[in-house]
Amino acid sequence: MSYLAKVRELNPLVHNITNIVVANFSANGLLALGASPFMADAREEVADVAAMSGAVVLNIGTLNEQAINSMILAGQSANTHGVPLVLDPVGAGATAYRSEVTQKLVQSMQLTALRGNVAEVANVAGESWASKGVDAGAGEGDVLALAKKAAKKLGCVVIVTGREDVITDGRRTFVASNGHPVLTKVTGTGCLLSAVTGAFLAASEGAWLEAAAEAISFYGVAAEIAAERTEGQGPGAFQIEFLNQLSAVTPEIYSQRSRIEQLHN
Repeated sequence: MSYLAKVRELNPLVHNITNIVVANFSANGLLALGASPFMADAREEVADVAAMSGAVVLNIGTLNEQAINSMILAGQSANTHGVPLVLDPVGAGATAYRSEVTQKLVQSMQLTALRGNVAEVANVAGESWASKGVDAGAGEGDVLALAKKAAKKLGCVVIVTGREDVITDGRRTFVASNGHPVLTKVTGTGCLLSAVTGAFLAASEGAWLEAAAEAISFYGVAAEIAAERTEGQGPGAFQIEFLNQLSAVTPEIYSQRSRIEQLHN
């Protein structure tokens, strides 16, 4: 059975502490996929919610002290209860504050997966890379080497998204090439991808790398089909159809359209 099929069978609860820009889109995307979103950020309950969830996804897009404290409580609870934990370090490296907060988070908990663009991942791993704003990513360097180094340093799966997506645990590496440029015209698509990754991890029974790789490739397939069906209609039409495709893409369609390979080096 594919991880996609398992997500839809299990309907896992995915606890999101995310940013105000993307909360609605992330929740609707998880529902479309077949998961169950829980968007709790009050420090009084986040540890309890994390403990009963299938996955916890932390997103630093809109930061404040309350959110940071809640993220630490939720992340530590996830670790205590064996719940997979995803961090999306939105804009890490764009400001000193974001870099400081990201380091505080990764030092306070053990991640299962880190998902970001190359500049964000480099910042979290303490490596140099060009960074300009929350959508930074262009820079000089070897993305594969950076991803592997980050995975080994952090002890988790690292997902670097871009034109091609790199998914690695430091030893084994997948490269996925599904997706569409229109994803960059809708805010929150990266944040939803992190949430979807959490849902796949929740259904993976510990096969973190394989589940993360399928999540990334599946998401790209849904985007491609949505872009084909809304060609010329603009990003608003794409956004709605993309939610439809997160629901409509079957394991069979995914397997036909997936472009993902495991590197052997």
